[in-house]
This record gives sequence, C-alpha cells and structure tokens, in this order.
Amino acid sequence: MKILDFFFDAYDSSRKLLSGKSGKSADQSNENPGWIARSIPTALILLIIISLVLGFLWDSEPDSFNPVQRAVELSAERGEDMTTGYITTSTLIITAETLLDKRGGYLSNDKFPPGVFMDNIPNWEFGVLTQIRDLTLALRNDITRSQSQSVEDKDIIEADNKFRIDSESWMLPAAESEYRKGIKSLYNYLDRLADKDAKNVQFYARADNLAVWLGLASKRLGSLSQRLSASVGQTRMNTDLAGDSAAHQSTPTSNMVEVKTPWLQIDDIFYEARGSAWALSHLLKAAESDFQDVLRKKNALVSLQQIIRELDSTQDTLWSPMVLNGGGFGMFANHSLVMANYISRANAAVIDLQQLLKQG
Repeated sequence: MKILDFFFDAYDSSRKLLSGKSGKSADQSNENPGWIARSIPTALILLIIISLVLGFLWDSEPDSFNPVQRAVELSAERGEDMTTGYITTSTLIITAETLLDKRGGYLSNDKFPPGVFMDNIPNWEFGVLTQIRDLTLALRNDITRSQSQSVEDKDIIEADNKFRIDSESWMLPAAESEYRKGIKSLYNYLDRLADKDAKNVQFYARADNLAVWLGLASKRLGSLSQRLSASVGQTRMNTDLAGDSAAHQSTPTSNMVEVKTPWLQIDDIFYEARGSAWALSHLLKAAESDFQDVLRKKNALVSLQQIIRELDSTQDTLWSPMVLNGGGFGMFANHSLVMANYISRANAAVIDLQQLLKQG
C-alpha cells in the first residue's frame, strides 16, 4: 500500500505541474510536444508495475539447507579437512552469505523502490543478523579461547567488528560491504582451522563454551517471546527486582506494567522471530555435529534435537496474506501467539540444556 500511495502522489504532482500553463500564451504552450504530457504518467504507471512485481518476487524467505551436507561440499570444494568446529564455522559463513545473496539481495538499507517500502524481509534479515552476531561473539570470547587469559583470534575479532555495523547503514560504510568483509575473515579463520599444522587457531568444543552460547540464544528467544505475546496487550506484574530483597534500580516503576505491541509493529516482530529461529536452527544443527561427544557424555543430545524441532516449527508456511492479530481465544487466528508458543518452548528447552551442560 505504501508503494501505491507514493506513486499516485507523484502522478498527481506531475499532472498538476503539466497542466499549470494558464499564464502562458498559446504559442508558448504549443512549444511543448504532447508526447511529454502522455509519457510521464505512462512511465510512472510502468514504474509502479515493475516495483510491485519486484516487491512480490523479493518478499520471500530463503529455503532451509542441510548444514552438514553443505559443510562437506565446502570442504571438498576448497580441498580442506573437516576438523573440529569446521561444520559450525562453515554454517555461520553460509548463513551470512544467504543473508546477502538471497533473492533480492540485502534489503534492510535500501533507499529506493521497492526495497524502501518493504518491511517483512528486512525484519527477517535483522533476526538472522542477530544470531550471526551472537555466535561470532561467542567464538570471540569463549569458543576459540582456552582460558580467560588467552589471546583472542585475530580473524574472529575482525569478523565480530564487521558484523556489528548498523544493519541500515547504506553508505560510508555500506552494511553489505562490511558484512562481506566479516565473511572473508571467517573464511580466513576456517582456512587456518582446517590446517592441522596450524597451532595458533582452535575451536574448543567444550560443554562450558556451548552453555555460554546457549545463554545468549536464550536471552534472544525470551525477548522475542515476550514481544510476540504482547501483540494482544496484557497487564503484567513487575518482576524486575524479584529474588533479591536488597536489589535497587535507577528509577522507580509501577507494580503493574501495561505491555502492548503497536499494531504497525506486529508483523515486524513476527518476521524478526522467523528469521532468528531460521538462523539459530541451522547453527544448532551444525553444533550438534561439532559438540556431539560432549552432548552424548551429558546425555543431552535429545534435548538439543528437541530445541531444533521447536525452531523448525516456526518455519511452517504462513498461508494468510498478512499476519493476523485476533484475540487469544477469539474467532480469528493470532499468528504472533502461535509463534510465541514455539519460541517459548524452544527457550525452555535451551534453559534445560544449559543446566545439563553445567552438571558434572
């Protein structure tokens, strides 16, 4: 609808501009050929049609892929050995490449039609980008380091810095170019990781490292669940300081909190959740292989598989042409509450898995 409004306004302005010749003589008005007046509305209508077609084609989420299979293909293509951490790192790279190279390319920072009028896929992109950032941060702080006093990996530092660029930055720097530099740094790390003679690069598949990354994922899922549930609006008890009688906060707040997602942001949060779940599902499938020995020792492999199952359920086809926001027990569906159910179940399973990993 925003596309149509924009171009119809432009059409009306151009028509008024062309018709404002009343102060000119007949000879002056005859100097402007009639084809100009006819071609501008035609060009605007053609531009509207092209934008609508491109917007329809670009408004689609990429398909899922098999992380292990793609990692095997990548290692064969590059002639590299699949050492510990290869599958997780290669899946992180493929996820980031999919973000940039999917149909329509990267849309979050578009300034021209139709991308500038689209919001579903850009929010999906932000969800994917959040998971890329979280795993890269876990790699930088924990997974590639033996202890807290060890040195950070130079390529992971570079990748983490590049992925932190504002997702809507379109020049100086452009988000896409910075993210591609981050992908290049991950490839450099992957090359070194596959070299068995390299001693200055590691991927430590330990229980504590996996638990740290899952802690980041849990916070993301918990936030998404709350924002999705707020689509219908509700009054909640303020539990910010619960569990610590000596706790304080900077400013006082009410004991009852009204939480409701603005109507225009409901579909934004829905697609951000889909993107985040899509990316996390693939990354956890890769981690299932790299951390398999640890998970088997903790008897936690089935717990991780249950998390993946819940996340995959969020990717079911949305048959409605729009995200519906019916009441909780109303006549119409509320897609946000359905999504919140899967996200909450996945988050609960993540918390349980963290506890299993922390046990001796």
